Amino acid sequence: MGSAVVVSIPEEIQDQRVTDDVPVDQNKNKNKTAAMNKFRNLFDSTRNRIKKQDMKKIFHSIKLGIALVVVSLLYLLNPLYKQVGDNAMWAIMTVIVVFEFYAGATLSKGLNRGLGTIFGGGLGCFAGSFAQDVGGDACASIIGVSVLVFGGIATYLRLIPSIKKKYDYGVMISILTFNLVVVSGMREEKIMALARERLSTIGMGFAVCIFINLLIFPAWASDELHHSTVQSFHNLANSIEGCMEDYFSSADDKKKNKSDASFSSCKATLNTKSKEESLANFAKWEPWHGKFGLNYPWNRYLQIGEVLRELAATVLSIKGCLQSPRQPTSGMREAIKEACEMGGSSIAWALKELGEGIKNMKRCQIEGVIVPKLKLVRQEMSGLITPSKLGVIENGDGLAMASFVFLIMEILEKVEELAREVEELEEAGRFRTT
Repeated sequence: MGSAVVVSIPEEIQDQRVTDDVPVDQNKNKNKTAAMNKFRNLFDSTRNRIKKQDMKKIFHSIKLGIALVVVSLLYLLNPLYKQVGDNAMWAIMTVIVVFEFYAGATLSKGLNRGLGTIFGGGLGCFAGSFAQDVGGDACASIIGVSVLVFGGIATYLRLIPSIKKKYDYGVMISILTFNLVVVSGMREEKIMALARERLSTIGMGFAVCIFINLLIFPAWASDELHHSTVQSFHNLANSIEGCMEDYFSSADDKKKNKSDASFSSCKATLNTKSKEESLANFAKWEPWHGKFGLNYPWNRYLQIGEVLRELAATVLSIKGCLQSPRQPTSGMREAIKEACEMGGSSIAWALKELGEGIKNMKRCQIEGVIVPKLKLVRQEMSGLITPSKLGVIENGDGLAMASFVFLIMEILEKVEELAREVEELEEAGRFRTT
């Protein structure tokens, strides 16, 4: 009969196996804890950013509510109501229409509304008085012709781009006021009284908007444009660094799939044109505040924004190199790695330097340091595009590598152009040297 064989494991081995399992579990717990901490930090930073944006919106909403309460006192308090009567409604309408998020936007709409009311009301009084002097059946004809002529001319002016950009609202209000005054007034005394009362109530509403919007947690369009431009510099610098890292690690498929993250900020930069134009227009209306004086060159920010968008489009072109099915061999990639990484780091450094200079309104050493360094890097990278480096271009590997190098060189050229635009801003804005 066979006998059963019992294999016993020594206690030392059992203890060692048990103790070996513990660090594995501990490592798993540590990894889970680190992942949770990362997620928690990301969540907290996102929540704080959202809170900051929401707080500005909440402050704006509260300010508008306060302005409406103040202007409603013209109705609620009998002494004030006896002075303005039902015309107090124009003050309330002015607050609702004029009160904007940015202080510059409120000033722009308020002044346009006031000037439009004065201009349209003045012409309406003149046309109405002339029609009353003529009298008879010709009165209605004169009023009709004046409305046709003034409405047609003013509407044509609204279609002119330079006027539409800054004074579209004022021209529209002048048309409205002219028609209300000239059509509603049947006697000269009534016409003058109507124009005077409406202008005074609009002035009251505008004064309330200016007082509350500029003195209680004002939101400056100039600050928003300034910070947005600086952020675009840093976003593009981070994108360039990410592109370099993705390109030279693209042999690893796991890392290559992360390449889209490098271009998200570039896509955001491409969509800043309309926002920057609106902010620059509002900033021109704002008074002297903080570090921005009168006649500050906000148009220079628009020119810098154009170059930044061109640069972002060029950076996005690298996406084709990263996602192309035909990639250079690892050997060819290693041959250009050092020079390209040096070029990428120089581009990122230059963008961050320019962004910090604008942020602190301090002159950078553009002609002395930044531009010469970029030119030197561009010359060194041009030496990469040689037959000895590219090899046989017909096989596609050399062509793929040459495309990538050409894009880096084009980015270097765009950054040089951007540096000169910043230099012009420094001169026009009178940035400090130290």
